[in-house]
Amino acid sequence: MPEAREKKTPGSGRDADARELVTAKGTTSIADHVVAKIAGMAAREVGGVHSMGGGAARAFGAVRDRIPGATTSGTAARGVSVEVGEREAAADIDLVVEYGVSIPDLAAGVRRNVITAVERMTGLEVTEVNVTIDDIHLPGDEVDDGESEPRVK
Repeated sequence: MPEAREKKTPGSGRDADARELVTAKGTTSIADHVVAKIAGMAAREVGGVHSMGGGAARAFGAVRDRIPGATTSGTAARGVSVEVGEREAAADIDLVVEYGVSIPDLAAGVRRNVITAVERMTGLEVTEVNVTIDDIHLPGDEVDDGESEPRVK
């Protein structure tokens, strides 16, 4: 699990009170799952990301997605764990990548997109984004999602 360090780096380019979450007039708290959803959505926007989460998370999510009436709010945060402090956040992202994609370039793109989205939307400083590649999606590895024609009529 990443550690959100509570130190302020000088010259971080922040407007003094405009984006502060802790002020003399009150405190704004952002829940971990909110930051996780933002990070998950930002990671999915990067080309070459096939899916999010390790094998168990993907399997559990696939089962949950097939249950009628089940909420899909956890889908956005699947494969993401975060630690959120008063002013800073850190994230761990688990990915499945498309075959043929440069993994170092993809990781850099995911890291950049997550940092930009979380900092812009929350005002938190992102101290680190750790990217783990759990699997690679090969061409022809498509899973039957139940939407093709049934074999028996």
